[in-house]
Amino acid sequence: MAGISLRDQLLKAGLVNEKQAKQVAKTKQKEQRLVHKGQAAADDAAQRAAQEAMAEKARRDQELNRQQQEKAEQKARAAQVKQLIEATRLPKLTTEDYYNFVDDKKVKRLSVNSLMRSKLSNGSLAIVHHGGTYEVIPREAALKVQERDPRRIVMLSEPTEELDGGDDPYAAYKIPDDLMW
Repeated sequence: MAGISLRDQLLKAGLVNEKQAKQVAKTKQKEQRLVHKGQAAADDAAQRAAQEAMAEKARRDQELNRQQQEKAEQKARAAQVKQLIEATRLPKLTTEDYYNFVDDKKVKRLSVNSLMRSKLSNGSLAIVHHGGTYEVIPREAALKVQERDPRRIVMLSEPTEELDGGDDPYAAYKIPDDLMW
């Protein structure tokens, strides 16, 4: 059966009759003649399907590349944040003086001295997440961290300037140094 054409096989099996086979052959010849003369476009459905498949593959590849590039950028930002925090963090203190702050609706505390407390309050120091703990870093470093990963910032106060007391009704009252919340 390897040498017999599909037409002959269909005729032999009784799936088509001689008239149908001749009609198909005649339409095929007519179509080829029109294509040869340039009056009709060739049936390039297979070629179009291949082009569409290639275009779809290119889109998928482009999306995959974009995702991989995005992951690489996230990894680079995370490494930059880690490096910034580790390079600029202040040493941990073991004092009985604590600074209380809110993180994720919970009050946390950090051991500080009076200088750190005042700088945290006036905004020149910030508290950030790092490796499951909290670190105290300078404001400039905290702003760089905030650009790369804002979720790492736990507390960054706005810088406060000393008021001249021009319109402050409580300017005459001094705040005690030992006041803590």
